[in-house]
Amino acid sequence: MQIQRPEFRQVQKLKLSPQLFQAIKIMALPIQELRTTIREEIEKNPALEIIEDRTSDSYDEVSSESPSQTEEENFFEETSDSGFIARAPGDSDAKRKFMEGVLTRPETLHEHLLWQLRLQAFPSDWYRIGELLIQNLDDNGFHREFPESLVPASEYPILYKLMDIIRGFDPPGVCTKDHREALLVQAKCDPRAHPDAVRLIEGHLDRLEKGKTKEVAKELGLKEEEIKTALEYVKTLEPIPGRNFSAEEPRYVIPDLRVKIVEGEFVIQLNDEEIPVLGINPFFNQIKDDAAHKKEKDLKTFVTQNINDAKWFIRSINQRNEKLVKVCRAIVEFQREFFRKGQQYLVPLTLKDIAAEVGVHEATVSRITTGKYVQTEWGVFELKYFFTNSISGIGSGGSRFSKEGVKQIIKEMIQKEERNLSDNEIVDILANRGIKIARRTISKYRHELGILSSFDRKK
Repeated sequence: MQIQRPEFRQVQKLKLSPQLFQAIKIMALPIQELRTTIREEIEKNPALEIIEDRTSDSYDEVSSESPSQTEEENFFEETSDSGFIARAPGDSDAKRKFMEGVLTRPETLHEHLLWQLRLQAFPSDWYRIGELLIQNLDDNGFHREFPESLVPASEYPILYKLMDIIRGFDPPGVCTKDHREALLVQAKCDPRAHPDAVRLIEGHLDRLEKGKTKEVAKELGLKEEEIKTALEYVKTLEPIPGRNFSAEEPRYVIPDLRVKIVEGEFVIQLNDEEIPVLGINPFFNQIKDDAAHKKEKDLKTFVTQNINDAKWFIRSINQRNEKLVKVCRAIVEFQREFFRKGQQYLVPLTLKDIAAEVGVHEATVSRITTGKYVQTEWGVFELKYFFTNSISGIGSGGSRFSKEGVKQIIKEMIQKEERNLSDNEIVDILANRGIKIARRTISKYRHELGILSSFDRKK
């Protein structure tokens, strides 16, 4: 028989207070979300107020301050020149351009193809199948699902006819399964195509990509120069026909920090212009100190609680900014060569390195660097960009290279190349620099950079 007895046990538990939870949350917020959180807190807490707002004025505020007409417009209005049309008050060029930018957007690949489809004289059921085909394409112009899965077998003849028609739309080569078929369609549709281009695309792309032109020439009974001439034509084709119609919208970020070099020294600036200066509402301090209201217990509790919450909120923002600057300063110390010379000088760096330097936990470093951006001489980068894996080097120095640094070296090599370098050639060049990595790793990095193979690249 079991007997239940009271027992005292001492345990340690970490409980987060609402204030501490709020401080941790604020530390992780990028500058755009922090501004939103500040507005929400001001609406919720009457004791909190904005002392100074240094953020950019809205368009309406700027346009209301600008004059509606220039002296030149007034002069022409007083003349009898009927060719001059005065703008309405407030209808400035800036506002017109602003509205045009808001109301317009680039045409997508699907919209461009559907517009061409509607110009064709087809029966109504053909339009339906054509729209299914177009909507099934990804942003590159390739099939997402097998076209035969879109319609019943009885409509396959119409489906195949429409596929041939859509492949001839602008841009040519869409409605295909992959880049090889896209190149093949373009070569077949082009009356100026090289006579051997179709044969090369159909069965010899892989070997030509590896530079085996002599082998292919021997197999086809052609001269090597003829193969190279045909290759030059193939390189003028577009392996990804829909790339110029990408519907992806640009993502704008506001840097939290700026690093610049002044007289040979690094200067780190916090972008505090995007964060309003907060303070305590004087009215609440007056009520708290007023002897006449001290006897009103509920009022005193309300005022005291809101003032304390406001002070904690302000302190949390200040701590966020201080830690952000400390982490950035530590990153700059580790990545000095990057900030001086460029991306190819990025060295391996871990969260543990920065955590030890700043004196905080790795989770805090991860939290403070996520979604935060820094403006440098080489562009705007997320702070997490500077944490990169290492690649072991060779040689007596045993030097180490970062993954991002090697990727940047590969990118610059390809951009400056006088001829198309194959992955194997890049491996050899990097090995001479003391960077020993496999060919498949080069291929992986090239895909991550969005760079085509040596065969598909255009000069």
